[in-house]
Amino acid sequence: MKESKVMFRTIRAFWNDQRGVAMILVAIMLPVIIGFALLAIDMSRANGLHNDLQKGVDALALATAAELDGRSDSINRAELAKTTLLTNKTKFSTSGDHTLALADVTVKYLTGIPADDSIGLNAAGVDTNGHDWSSTDPKAVTFSLVTVNPSADADGAGAFATIFPASFVGSNDTFDIRPQAVAGFVQSICETVPIFMCNPFETADPLTSKTIQQAFASGDTYSREFRILKVDSNPGPGNFGLIDNNLSSLRDAIAMGTSGTCYNRDALTTKTGVTLGQVNTGLNTRFDLYSGSLNKQNKNWAYRPASNVRKGQKTGCSKYDPVTDGTALPLPPGSNYVDSKGMSDQIATQGFWTSYWSINHGTTYPNVPAATNPTGTTTAPASRYDVYKYEIAHGLVGDKSLAPTKETGTPSCYKGDNPTPDPDRRLLNMAIVDCIANTDKINGHVQIKPDGYASVFINTPVQKQDNTKDPEDPSAGEKPISLEIVDVDGGFANNTLVDKAFRNEAQLYR
Repeated sequence: MKESKVMFRTIRAFWNDQRGVAMILVAIMLPVIIGFALLAIDMSRANGLHNDLQKGVDALALATAAELDGRSDSINRAELAKTTLLTNKTKFSTSGDHTLALADVTVKYLTGIPADDSIGLNAAGVDTNGHDWSSTDPKAVTFSLVTVNPSADADGAGAFATIFPASFVGSNDTFDIRPQAVAGFVQSICETVPIFMCNPFETADPLTSKTIQQAFASGDTYSREFRILKVDSNPGPGNFGLIDNNLSSLRDAIAMGTSGTCYNRDALTTKTGVTLGQVNTGLNTRFDLYSGSLNKQNKNWAYRPASNVRKGQKTGCSKYDPVTDGTALPLPPGSNYVDSKGMSDQIATQGFWTSYWSINHGTTYPNVPAATNPTGTTTAPASRYDVYKYEIAHGLVGDKSLAPTKETGTPSCYKGDNPTPDPDRRLLNMAIVDCIANTDKINGHVQIKPDGYASVFINTPVQKQDNTKDPEDPSAGEKPISLEIVDVDGGFANNTLVDKAFRNEAQLYR
């Protein structure tokens, strides 16, 4: 009996003894603790890999989208940017420290993206509603979609191998991380007047039609006189129109040379209901002529004239009234001007300049070099812009024309600080629109995509048909704006379209 009581007390003491219980609990919970630690490490690794890959595809999307400027070679340049970027040595945190390569990503070029971000896009550019946004048309695409591909093996860019033995719980020990990025191209022009000019080289036949860049590169624009009047219901070469940007004064925007805002390069909206007197009055300040209410701006630097305003006029500060006795001459008009084309022939011989030079400078014409000829030929007859620049560069602006006019090119009506030759106040940045192809849009006042932008030189002030009327009087007939095209945007530029005029931006959308 006594022995049984001792045994019972021993068993009960053992039963009640809690020493070492913690070790048992630790032994039981240790796998769970280790499992959670491994999960935390895996989540951190996966998040790091995702961030690394996301930065990579973001950079690739931005680099390729930056080339999608609507030119015929935009996709080729985007592909070159893709190849160049993916030859770098950036490493990503996968097993094997894999370098992001061309085989790891799919790049698609899109004409647009869904307006709602909740609508997804697959790697082919098809959204969840089944709409295919992808295109191979270099002039139509404006977005770049970059997606990391599924990994064919453990060394793929997005392949992730877990430390946690997920297979023990019926899951996979490896999976793909596939970030995606969408970037778009936006180009704005900030230093421009709110005017567009119809492309004078556009025809109704696509086989004979030229872009303004093609015409410029081949030398077809050089030394031609272009004349533009207000767009009517059948716009085409020889017409111009106005751009809607909610300006309080179109006249002042043209006089100052900037619309005060940046236009989306590919989305212009036309404007009507403005008298052309505002256009003429604004342009003529550049020739030292201050009409109407602008006569109070003849001391304002923003309304200054060019440094060379020779225009074939004896006196007068309010309107263009050229002399008719041949004792002073403006830059001469072109030969064989054709209304339906809106342009003249090119200057054919050096003799074109004989009268202008002898009357205004009293000497023999010195065969001014063709300095701005885009073909590189300097021996061709000089353009009007070349002669104008030559007069400035060689100190000839102050030369007096024949008596009794004795006109010089030095401004006399402007009373502010002396105008400078740079930036040139007789150069304007202007949109060029294929008006034949966009007739309905122009008349309908909806957004249109311009063919490009040109830097144009204003040859002479704008004159009224009835020169007794005030330039802002809408009842007076209009004469066209006479100009030369001296530069265009794109790869064949003479760089007179100032760098600050264009602002190229590639931005991430997704």
